Amino acid sequence: MNPSSAGFETTIACYDAAVQELIVIDDILSALVGIEGRYIIIKTTRGKQDDISFQVDPSMDLALQELAKRIFPLCKSFLLINQFVESRSQFKNGLVNHAFSAALRAFLLDYQAMVAQLEHQFRLGRLSLQGLWFYCQPMMASMQALSSVTQKASINNFSGSAVLNLLQSQAKALAGDYAVRLLLEKMTQCASNAYLSILERWVYEGVIDDPYGEFFIAENKSLQKESLTQDKEAKYWRERYRLKDGIPSFLANIAGTILTTGKYLNVMRECGHNVQVPASENSKLMSSGSNHHYLECIKAAYNFASGELLNLIKEKYDLVGKLRSIKRYLLLDQGDFLVHFMDIARDEFAKKPDEVSVEKLQSLLDLALRSTAAAADPLHEDLTCVVERSSLLKRLGTIKGLKVNLNPNSNDLEEPVNITSLEMFSLSYKVQWPLSIVLSRKALEKYQLIFRFLFHCKHVDRQLCGAWQVHQGVRALKTRGTAISRSSLLCRSMLKFINSLLHYLTFEVIEPNWHVMYNRLQSAKCIDEVIQHHDFFLDKCLRECLLLLPELLKKVEKLKSMCLQYAAATQWLISSSIKIHSPEEPIDDSIGTKKTKQWKSGKLSQVLKSTTRDAAVTDSVLKFEREFNAELQSLGSILSSSSQAEPYLTHLAQWILGVRKE
Repeated sequence: MNPSSAGFETTIACYDAAVQELIVIDDILSALVGIEGRYIIIKTTRGKQDDISFQVDPSMDLALQELAKRIFPLCKSFLLINQFVESRSQFKNGLVNHAFSAALRAFLLDYQAMVAQLEHQFRLGRLSLQGLWFYCQPMMASMQALSSVTQKASINNFSGSAVLNLLQSQAKALAGDYAVRLLLEKMTQCASNAYLSILERWVYEGVIDDPYGEFFIAENKSLQKESLTQDKEAKYWRERYRLKDGIPSFLANIAGTILTTGKYLNVMRECGHNVQVPASENSKLMSSGSNHHYLECIKAAYNFASGELLNLIKEKYDLVGKLRSIKRYLLLDQGDFLVHFMDIARDEFAKKPDEVSVEKLQSLLDLALRSTAAAADPLHEDLTCVVERSSLLKRLGTIKGLKVNLNPNSNDLEEPVNITSLEMFSLSYKVQWPLSIVLSRKALEKYQLIFRFLFHCKHVDRQLCGAWQVHQGVRALKTRGTAISRSSLLCRSMLKFINSLLHYLTFEVIEPNWHVMYNRLQSAKCIDEVIQHHDFFLDKCLRECLLLLPELLKKVEKLKSMCLQYAAATQWLISSSIKIHSPEEPIDDSIGTKKTKQWKSGKLSQVLKSTTRDAAVTDSVLKFEREFNAELQSLGSILSSSSQAEPYLTHLAQWILGVRKE
């Protein structure tokens, strides 16, 4: 045997050219369906990428060899595609690969039918090698394109959306060849139908039916709806369902809408509400070339889901009513219950923070709510007491997502040395699903920050009012030009300051921002817009209430602390300046603790002793006055300079400067 013909039974050269052609045609027809012939051998080199080559008898006529080599790429493409179909039909490869393999198998059946027809013509003696080449040419480009796709998919182990994206990119790359592009688009459609069936259940029922993890939306089952009332970062709404990498390119622009649609349907299903999209909008999702009917179906499903959920939360669960109730209590819109509560809880608040009984405070709060106008509100039972473990300034630094303007050179959020139970007190609110989507733990913490600031301001105001009433109690005496009159003016300045601050917080910040949010909620089209408007309202209130500006907040806290110190010292200032007693009654040293003292002619004796020029009293009043005015001036200066960058501070600056001038 000729060494160059090793591997073959006998050399083909022993036959004449006409016989050789017949033998070659017979071998090529076998090779076209992956079967070796007598003089054409198929060799497969195993590796990361299987390489298939064809070896012919070198003694074959050169013209026949040349024609045979032109047809070999088609034979190779068949083998590669067939190999892909066999391997990717396994369950573990996912629905998209199953569907793609099924489409390829159908295509290969047509191809094999063509080979069978050519073989029939050959048996009838009507097929030459040149004719075989002619009939094979139309299939060359299509088979080559498909084998290229299958090779890339195999090498990269593609599944799901990666296969769809590969098919689409190849179709675009071969847009110049109409037949090939049409074939690849048909393959894309067949493969995407399996993917769209997963998508259908998501946008029509809110269910992820994805056994092989191919869908571009992932579900974190560890996050339950109950976590919204505990999780300080409100992860549930953002992370229970999220987009994964590898979104199909034909869904990339609408992926966010798809995610949101299913989320909305899930909320309604969790509420026991009917989530079936109406039949008029529930049509089969299909993707075929330039036909974007599936996009219209998705948008219709989104409109239904968002409208239904928004109506459910607004009407059945009365979102606005809940927000009004929270405003009434946590933003101190209704103050009568608070006044009563602060009166009856005075002894408890006098204790150290770690000695305060939350249970006792809760019972006192319930009593205050039941005995005031708040009793008419059916939602008042959702209000609960909380004693925080850190100061307001420290708490600001622990809430994630708050953009607190910190000075890098100072400890703006450091813990104060002495902190009272009143400063640690806060209210919370019980919120049930699905309102917890909007009123999450994170949102309630922002409400609590505002409440703590307002509550302490109210406390300072009450203490100063008590001091003012003590001063009013001695008006019948001739105190003009004395330390008492100086103290009275200081008390009025302090009251003016705290009242200006409270007026700014309530009427300049909370009230107008609330009305803006309320109007926006009326025109909101979906629950995400509601969440956005509500979060914007809270963040804006936090900033405009100075809670995100530690430098200003510390100044205000310092001024409030001075007011409380002065209010506590008022009794000593008055009693040290004047000694009074009635002939019928013994001397009462508690004059400074009473709200008012009715001074009636005929019942009061004349001033027995006056020490209004006592140096210690005068010095104390002047010291309070100097320190208060200095801090007030400092705050006014900071407000004036900050109001250029933060325009909302202009009004507060005007109020503060007005107090300083007086």
